This record gives sequence, C-alpha cells and structure tokens, in this order.
Amino acid sequence: LDYVKFEAGNTVMISGGNNMGRVGIIQHRERHPGSFEIVHVKDAVGHIFATRLQNVFVIGKGNKPWISLPKGNGIKLSIVEDRNKKMSK
Repeated sequence: LDYVKFEAGNTVMISGGNNMGRVGIIQHRERHPGSFEIVHVKDAVGHIFATRLQNVFVIGKGNKPWISLPKGNGIKLSIVEDRNKKMSK
C-alpha cells in the first residue's frame, strides 16, 4: 500500500468551491490558526489560484497523477475559450 503526503510539489484535484474539478500542483500552504487554511495551486497552463484546505485532494506525487484525469485534464477555460471550443464543433 502506497500513499502520497500533502506537501508542496504534489498534484492535487480541487473537490469543492468555485475551482471544483481543477487539477494543479501545490505551491504553498498558508496556516491561519482559528480560521481556514489556504492552499495555493498552479495549474498546467500556469494560472495560480487559492482555495481552502478542505477543498484539496492529493492525487499524485510530483507532477504525475496516480489516477486518470477527466476530459480536459482539469484545465479551466475562460469564457471566451470555452465558447470558441463549443462553436468549433
């Protein structure tokens, strides 16, 4: 049985909040005693976003996920990019 620690540099998937479904690599973790801890994540495109600790789920060591990723590899498209992708079909 193998496991992955919650530490900077590991691959994570966001399981709640506005960033749900996004995949990225942990940059760093802000500790706030008595309040929500914040995790900063960088996705494959280079966008950095922050979310609460309880919304983050580790799925791989380094930049290699141990599970198969959903369609789009967890990359969130902008409104314009999403529209252009749908219109090209």
